[in-house]
Amino acid sequence: MNIRWLYTQLWHVAPPLIRRYLRRRGQKSSAYLEHWGERFGAPMAEPVQQPVWIHAVSVGETRAAVPLAAALKQYFSDAPLLLTQMTPTGRAAAEQLFPDAQCRYLPYDKPAYIRQFLDEHRPRLGILMETEIWPNLMHGCREAGVPLFLANARLSEKSQQGYLKIRPLVAPALAGLRGCYAQTAADAERLHFIGASNVHVCGNSKYDITPSETMHACAAAFKQRIGNRAVVVCASTREHKGVDEAALLLEAWQAYRGDALLVIVPRHPERFQTAFSLAQQHGFKVQKRSDNQPVAADTQVWIGDSMGELFGYYLAADIAFVGGSLVDTGCQNIIEPIACGVPTLFGPSIYNFAAACRGALEAGAARQVFSAEEWQHAAAEWLAHPADCAQYAQKAQAFISQHQGASARMADKIVEAVAADRR
Repeated sequence: MNIRWLYTQLWHVAPPLIRRYLRRRGQKSSAYLEHWGERFGAPMAEPVQQPVWIHAVSVGETRAAVPLAAALKQYFSDAPLLLTQMTPTGRAAAEQLFPDAQCRYLPYDKPAYIRQFLDEHRPRLGILMETEIWPNLMHGCREAGVPLFLANARLSEKSQQGYLKIRPLVAPALAGLRGCYAQTAADAERLHFIGASNVHVCGNSKYDITPSETMHACAAAFKQRIGNRAVVVCASTREHKGVDEAALLLEAWQAYRGDALLVIVPRHPERFQTAFSLAQQHGFKVQKRSDNQPVAADTQVWIGDSMGELFGYYLAADIAFVGGSLVDTGCQNIIEPIACGVPTLFGPSIYNFAAACRGALEAGAARQVFSAEEWQHAAAEWLAHPADCAQYAQKAQAFISQHQGASARMADKIVEAVAADRR
């Protein structure tokens, strides 16, 4: 039996189930109820024509696309830019980071939806960021003559094992890519095992990201509100299998006896109020960023309940902890705080950023902890001994500089492949 045929049959029954799922998500975040038509193949009113199209599923991938899009702009200066996402937070990030682009949801992988999307935009080329494997989309691009690339590609051992179970479905899809540009040699090897060909190791475009002037201004405003206090930022905290990372950090922070301000920035907006309530339950004096008030001298915890300001929080920090690493979700982006020159801590779960975490440890640009209690001890130690803390900050720039240039390398290879197709 043709496994893609069976996969396609499932898409005939999937849309009602997906709508039910989105309604459930919409009970916590109303953004999931918006722009439904884009997800289910409805025509756009004014679709951009023949764009450079980049698909970045959520926030991290969207940020990683910024330097790549800038590098490609040098070659395709006359082409409009189309950004597609799958999550509301990713869409919001794209609208903020790419004000001149058309931003929309990528339709789900039903052939009719894909045909509508490709017919109305007719992309010059398509780029899937990191690990996005949609068999019907990839097949549709090949049939429509749209060169498709997988850029900044990564694949953890855990994800590889999952894809190997459905290799007859994903291997033909990956074989149709015009190029696959992996972050590391290990990623390249794993991608090859699940069926990718024409794989090149180019590095990670996230090292090419630099905070904008807007984010520096945001950090200055934060510092003005906070005053002359040390700041410990715990960013992109996650919830996994009923365990809220913010709760672990807040419980451990109860042992701290100094006057530093703890800033908790949940990864998802639906966790903002939860983090605020948890801080109150643990007995802390707490405020929200959204109250737009100065942080009181006796406030112990500040909840970063805003989107698109992560660099602002990092630039205002004396110490950073990267979430998604105390719970088993593989760690969020540790490169961002290090790029801001902030001494950085992260937990034991690192499979999404394994190479970056190992490299940062080897370079002395970050430190790993294995429990919330160990995190609190490390943060308190750095606050009490600024000279020790500063050593990590001093090594951060060298670590970042060593790994930059991936965006330009990927852009060069994409341009070479497109030019070869035209000859």
